[in-house]
Formats: sequence, structure tokens, C-alpha cells
Amino acid sequence: MADKKDNKKPVEQKQPDKNAKNKEKVKPKKKMSKFRYLGGLLMAKMAIGGAAELSHNADEVNKLNVFPVPDGDTGDNMRMTIESGIKAVENLDTDDLGEVMKVFSHGMLLGARGNSGVILSQFFAGTAKGLEGEGKADPVTLGRALEMGVQQAYNSVMTPTEGTILTVAREAVEYAVERITPESTIRTFFADLVKEMHKSLERTPEILPTLKEAEVVDSGGAGLFYIIDGFNRVLNGQKIEVVDSAEGAEKKPESTEKSAPVSLSAFGPDSVMTYGYCTELLVRVQNSKCDAENFDIEPLKAFLATVGDSVVAFKTETIVKIHVHTLTPERVLEYCHTFGEFLTLKIENMSLQHTSNEEISEATPTPVSQKTEETPEKPAERKPYGVVAVASGDGLENLFREFGADEVIRGGQTHNPSTNEFIDAFDKINAEHIFVLPNNGNIMMAASQAAEMYEAAKIHVVGAKNIGLGYAALSTADFSLSDPEAIIEGMNASMDSVLTGYISPSIRDADIGGVHIQNGDTMGIIDKEIVVSDPDPIEAVKKLTSTLLDGRFMLTAFCGKDATEEEKTALESHAKENHPDAEVYFLDGGQDVYPFIFVAE
Repeated sequence: MADKKDNKKPVEQKQPDKNAKNKEKVKPKKKMSKFRYLGGLLMAKMAIGGAAELSHNADEVNKLNVFPVPDGDTGDNMRMTIESGIKAVENLDTDDLGEVMKVFSHGMLLGARGNSGVILSQFFAGTAKGLEGEGKADPVTLGRALEMGVQQAYNSVMTPTEGTILTVAREAVEYAVERITPESTIRTFFADLVKEMHKSLERTPEILPTLKEAEVVDSGGAGLFYIIDGFNRVLNGQKIEVVDSAEGAEKKPESTEKSAPVSLSAFGPDSVMTYGYCTELLVRVQNSKCDAENFDIEPLKAFLATVGDSVVAFKTETIVKIHVHTLTPERVLEYCHTFGEFLTLKIENMSLQHTSNEEISEATPTPVSQKTEETPEKPAERKPYGVVAVASGDGLENLFREFGADEVIRGGQTHNPSTNEFIDAFDKINAEHIFVLPNNGNIMMAASQAAEMYEAAKIHVVGAKNIGLGYAALSTADFSLSDPEAIIEGMNASMDSVLTGYISPSIRDADIGGVHIQNGDTMGIIDKEIVVSDPDPIEAVKKLTSTLLDGRFMLTAFCGKDATEEEKTALESHAKENHPDAEVYFLDGGQDVYPFIFVAE
């Protein structure tokens, strides 16, 4: 830019004064100023471009896995997180940057998945706070907001680790902010941001030894780079092909929202409505109808109690989430319309059952009592404790239900549930205290974020970072205790006494922790350490179980979809011969990815 200005000066000096003035008048100042500020509409377009760029590279990000295990999901988690934000603003018709960022970031918070997805949502939530009240932003304002985003992202992690997405965000923002001058535009700011973000990403293996050992860059940092690179491309007029909604849509595990065929014959022309309607809705409180910021939710709860039961209602900023079983859903809608407008709405006839007669008898909902405003009836009795667990595989899901989980969210490695899925599960439990077993280290942050956002119950996220720890915690939990902290202490004590091991195929050559791994080997993993790698799956199983049974005398083997009878037989024979005092149990877990998950006690 400086060179161009210098070249123009001699030309301008040769023009007559009048012409020089005219030339100044027709200088494209408006065109230049167009990029001195970022507005809401442009921000929304940039977000769509960022999501599209990440979507095109999601598989590459997934493969940036420290362990050579086929369970990489960072790219998908971050993609679904930002797509939740885009869905929230797709019908927003405003150029107010602060308002767009507020709605966008809230959508991301609800849709956040995996640790990188949660950190990403917190980064944009902090940025949105920095842009509150700003209809548009120049580079200085935007830089300050991004600095707030970085700080909130760091604050969201109990023990921040450098060499991760946090470092990539911080170093890039610091660099871009330092280079702001009076001549800076939004374009020059994002150019600096993307430039340094790429360099910072390339430096992550030098900061984090595990990345260097695995010869990969940080996957979360890579995901952030693709998003901001997409922002920058759109800002510079480039078109990024948006992935078809069918291809880019969230791929939910099949039982996250079970939708078996509805038996319409279960409610015929002579049927009597007994069970009512399960009514769920999101309402945006409108300032045109009330004071949105100070809206009191208690009168709403009192009203819902007069027309139904199983009532859950809570407010997050200006969005109200409602769940109620009622015979008169139209009254719920009419009441809610007095203070807001509907964002989502679902009404289901609870008399319609989806499965066999046996399943119908087990799943039949409690009839909704006929109520009137004159004779209000209290909602169903609120119990002291409830449990939400995460598990993947029919056997594991059923096991956690048998042990007392009220709600089991299908998820785990490669299928991390969102913050909103946890909130939905909390909604279904009428309890004072709800214990959450994430059962995966990459799900902990989404569970914790949901706990912070939920107000209708006290949520306790238990430190179960793998399925074995969750199994130990729930199987020994004493819910007869009156103190929830005492229950958690008991769970923690049980988790301290177990080791969890996994059998997994390798997807690439690697040398990790002194173990040489070849592509196609079968690996044995204990917690987060690879302890064995062998070309023979049976030998790998034997070596791993011997390590797990060193000093322990009970082994529970959860058999996945890929476990073979030959491997089970070999394991049983090996245990009897080499560990005669140990008890070995086989349970059908039905999980993907890992043929065996072992819990040693």
C-alpha cells in the first residue's frame, strides 16, 4: 500500500489544482472504508465460509490424532459446533454485529462437542462479550474483543496446556493486534491473523512433546486455523463451496434420538386421550412484549403446573426452554406467545408407542391428570437424585440403565454429545441433584458447560473419564446417603481402585512412549498409555490383560462388535493358566472402535 501511494504522488503534483481537487473527490474512499468496519451481515457470511472451509478439511483434522487409533473426531466436533452457531443466525435479519455475535456464540455454546468444540465455543462467547453494544467494529475494537475471547477460552480449561488450540488463538490474536495501525482495515487485520495462526500451528509440536513424538500438529489448532482462514477468504471475495446439508449435517448416533416407526393405529378414531402430549419448545423472549432481560420465569412455571406435569423450564439469557406433559398444548403455546416468539417446537402424542407390546408396557408414560386453573395439581414428586451417563453400544447402554442411570446419552469416542444433548437429558429427570458420568475425557467439558448453563437442578459432573471409571462409580454408588458430596466421594474412591484398558487397531506407523507401532498392529492401551503393540491380535489381548491383572483379581471384558470368539476363548484360557486367582467376566458391550474394553479391579 505504501509503494502505491508513493507512486501516485508525482502524478498528482503534475495536475492542475482544480483537477487535483476533483480527483480527490472521486477517490474511492467509500470503497476503502467498506473494510474499515465489520458488520453483522458480513460476519454471518464469514462464519458460513469458516464452517465450509473446516468441513472440507474435517477429515484431515480428524487424522491429526496423537494415538494411531481410528477414533479421531476433533474436526467433526468443531464442525458441528460452528454449524450450530450458523443455524442460530441463519434467519437473523440484522447488520448489528453485537447482536449477530451474541446469537451466533449462544448457538455454538449449545452445540459444542468435544474439548476442542467447547473451547471454540468459549472463544467466540468471549469475543461476543467484547462486541456487546457494538453495531460494527473497526480493527481496534475487534482486536480487543478477540483478546477477551482468548481469555475466556483459557479460563474454560482447568489446566490450560500450551501447544494446543489455546496457544494458536492467543499467539495469532497478539500478533494481529500488535500490527494494528491507523491505516489498518478489517482485511489487513484478518490477513495478519491467518498468517500468524498458520505459523503458530506449525510451532505446536515444538511446544508439546506428545505432538512432536507423534509427528502431528495440534488438531484443535488446525480446526481453528481452517475456520479463520475461511473467514478471511470470504472477506476477500473468494467463494467457498458450502457442503450439501445432507453431507455436512450432524451424523447422530442412531439412538441419540431414537425414532422408531410410529404406530399410528395405537390412537384410532374412537381412542380417548389419556397420556397427553409431550410438549417441548424454545422461546425467544421479546422486548416488544415484555422486559426480555429481566423476564421472571417463576410465573411461567406456576402456570405450567396447572396445565400439566413433568414440568421443566429454565432461562438462558433471553431464551426459555420448556418441557411439559399436558392434555392442552395449545394453552401452553398461547401463554408463551404472550411474552415471546417460538424458535423450535415439538408436540408428540404420548399414546403412540413405537415398539413391541413388551416394550410398550415398560415405556408407557404416566397419564396426565385433567387439570383446571381453579384446581391446580402439583407436578410429579421430585426425587432427590438422578443420573445421566454417556455410553456407546447397546450392551453398555443397558448396563448403565440397570445400574440406575435415568438417562443414557448414546455417545463416546467418535460420537461426542453436545452441550444441548446434556441439557435435554437433564430436562427429562425431575431431581434435585443430577450426577453426570461423561465416561470419556473428551466429553467432560461439554458436560461441565451444560451443568453451568442449567438451573433447574444441581448438576454434579463426576470425573469419569472413561467407561471403566463410570462403570465402577455407578455400580458402587450409594444413593441412600443424604449428602450428595458424600455420594461423589464414594464414587471417587471406587474409581481410584480400577484400571481401564482398550484393544484397538493401529492406523499408522508410530513410536510412542517407547512402543514401536506398525500400521495394522493391534495395540493395548491403559488409560492414555500404549503399553503393547503386536501384529497378532490374540497376543496383544494376552499381554494387555496380564498387565491389567498385575495386582488385581477381577477383570470385566466388554466385548465390542469386532471381538471374535477366538479372541474370547484365548483370553479365558490365558487367564486361567497365568492368573488362576483372577475372575474374568465377559459382557456384551456392543461398542464400536474398540473390540475389547477391560475393567480391572
